Amino acid sequence: MVNCVQGDSTVDEIRISLDEHNVHYHYYEKKHMAEQLYRKKVEVLGILKININFVFQSTFKMESKKYLDDISEIKELMSRSSRFISLSGLSGILAGLYAITGAVLAYVYLTPNSEDYIVLHSYKFKYLVAILIAVATLSIITAFLLTTRKAKQNNEAIWDATTKKLLVSFLIPLITGGIYIIIKLQSQHYGLTASLMLIFYGLALANASKYTLGNVKYLGYAEIILGLLCAALPGYGLWFWVAGFGVLHILYGSMVYFLEGKK
Repeated sequence: MVNCVQGDSTVDEIRISLDEHNVHYHYYEKKHMAEQLYRKKVEVLGILKININFVFQSTFKMESKKYLDDISEIKELMSRSSRFISLSGLSGILAGLYAITGAVLAYVYLTPNSEDYIVLHSYKFKYLVAILIAVATLSIITAFLLTTRKAKQNNEAIWDATTKKLLVSFLIPLITGGIYIIIKLQSQHYGLTASLMLIFYGLALANASKYTLGNVKYLGYAEIILGLLCAALPGYGLWFWVAGFGVLHILYGSMVYFLEGKK
């Protein structure tokens, strides 16, 4: 009997031990599964984080580019509304050619000799003025026709508030200079005529540049510098005049024409 009781007790102990082992086994198994699930969640969250960052950065870059494009477009529209940008480069080239042609005519037919000087009421002075008027008239007509054509191509009004401001800014220094030159001629001061024409024309360009192509001011600065050099060397007035109204116009017109072709 005692042996039977001991045997049952041993069996119970074995059973309890097995149950404890099973409990520990299931506990560690569940713990292992939980750890695996945690790692997978961490991996998934990491991948999601990377994808979210990538999407966010891509979206931010696209939005930034869109905003920059919008800002550029707004700036262009503002520039178009406040500046007359339809100046023709070809008109500048032709104006330079007209000026050189007029200078050649003046040099060939009007160069005085030792006994024949150009004075205010002389025939040669009137002929010289006629050449200047012809050059200016041809340049203005050419600029008007070519600029009007370009303005139509750009769907830009040829006459509006901006154009009025441009003309006023351009004409004030130019007319002032013309009146001053006439006063000097009446006083028989002929030597600075070419330099004064260059200086006041350069001032007119620089003053009008805020209502048209910004680089026009550099042409104005160059004209002013040539005018000052011409004042220092009055004996070379014709050549400085050719350089300012002829060569510089051709160079600037060619640059604008080249830039037009690239657009």
